[in-house]
Amino acid sequence: MVKGVSSKITKTLVPGSVFVSADNSGAYMYKMIHIIGKTGGKHGRLSAAGVGDTVSASVIKGNATYLKKPVRVIIIRQKALIRRANGMRVRFEDNAGMMVSDENLPIGTEVKGAMAREVVERFVKVAGIASRII
Repeated sequence: MVKGVSSKITKTLVPGSVFVSADNSGAYMYKMIHIIGKTGGKHGRLSAAGVGDTVSASVIKGNATYLKKPVRVIIIRQKALIRRANGMRVRFEDNAGMMVSDENLPIGTEVKGAMAREVVERFVKVAGIASRII
């Protein structure tokens, strides 16, 4: 079971979206394949992911060991607005993710840039390598 988040997250990343890697795992850019754990949806509509979602992605730029292979990625930043319960609205300057193992443990040892608080609520182990949590 995945823990819920207290914020209203606009889901804007669809399959085929390209986003950057925010950790030092060896990947630089990802292309999203599909969302892990998402079932159903509106007929004919692409399912979408947002901050805190786990997706399957392909590494399109980076280390040769990960290139063109599907990996698990957690979305940690998004350009679209995140509305929090206290009324605050948060938006980042890019879409970014970090590579994790099948047990949702981070593969890299540090995260470049900020990370949304919603990710930390859902994945506590990821918070250990975060440089900034917003």
